[in-house]
Amino acid sequence: MRTFMTDSFRHGNPMPFATLSQGCLYLMDAIITFQWGSSLGMSVQFGAHVGAQNATVEELRTLWKWLDASGIDWISLWDHLYEAPPAGGTQPHFEAFSMLGALAVDTCHARLGCLVFCSQYRNIGLLMKGAVSVDHLSGGRFELGMGSGWHEQEAEAFGFDFPSQGDRFKVLKGQMQAVNKWRNGERVTQSSPSVELKDASMIPGPRGKMPLWIGGLGPKQTLRMAGAYADGWNAAYASPSQFKELNGILDDWCVKAGREPSAVERSINLSYAFSRDDVSVVKKQLEEQWGAASGRIISGSLLGRPQDAMEQIAPFIEAGAQMVNIAIRPPWDQELLAEYVETVIPQMRKEWG
Repeated sequence: MRTFMTDSFRHGNPMPFATLSQGCLYLMDAIITFQWGSSLGMSVQFGAHVGAQNATVEELRTLWKWLDASGIDWISLWDHLYEAPPAGGTQPHFEAFSMLGALAVDTCHARLGCLVFCSQYRNIGLLMKGAVSVDHLSGGRFELGMGSGWHEQEAEAFGFDFPSQGDRFKVLKGQMQAVNKWRNGERVTQSSPSVELKDASMIPGPRGKMPLWIGGLGPKQTLRMAGAYADGWNAAYASPSQFKELNGILDDWCVKAGREPSAVERSINLSYAFSRDDVSVVKKQLEEQWGAASGRIISGSLLGRPQDAMEQIAPFIEAGAQMVNIAIRPPWDQELLAEYVETVIPQMRKEWG
């Protein structure tokens, strides 16, 4: 248990506090000072990106409680209605916001997020209300990730519009603009085909700034919006060379938007594909699982044994990654995962701390 105290509390002037599960004690007026913040200007951070699929709620909660207790820096979920990769809605999958609420109260220390919410699935006011609620449940640790979406199969199944990528980016841009106004405490009036807001307030606001992330690999749209509006950019399953190239492009977009490149945190999601099998066997399994997209997934995967991870992650750090997340698709091998989290991550912290 970690207890955060202000001087006034120590000197006999107790302030209201909220006790979260797992024994977390947060002083309501002090949490912003002590919350786990961005890794900008700090050592490399290590996270876990968890799919809420093919596992029970109890199994998922046990997983992220253990990850948090093990000192992981970041835990995020994804926003899907069907399984990923697509399998026609044949596998169990939970809704993101509901699970994020549980994640918020089950953990104490890790930064929390969703990488990323699909712009097509929620009215932006509803999305922001949900994000602020999770942020308060977590004591100010939540970070909002947004993207244009890609899972056309689930969108069609549940009746969501799924226009062209260009139109989805227009929706995303309008939503990010509204979010940034709300984060600044403004009331928002905005009218466009994608966003209709009339003097809309966001009370309460987030506990702190609630960093805004964007996810994707597009150099012209995603990175342009990252440079203009976001506090963080997440790339999923890119190769080291691709990540380095995109990182440089993002620097340029930041400058064009009048911002310092250091204002935007950079993270990479790598597929967690550790196995006791030979690497060639794992690659074949990924090819069968992902089909035409397998080449990109494999290039952005951690393969072999956990002890091989450091050598595979190093090129991403050299390419500018400030946070490295492993994408865990249940079921997982707890023994191999524990070796990575409890043994390999501490070794990497010593190397890049």
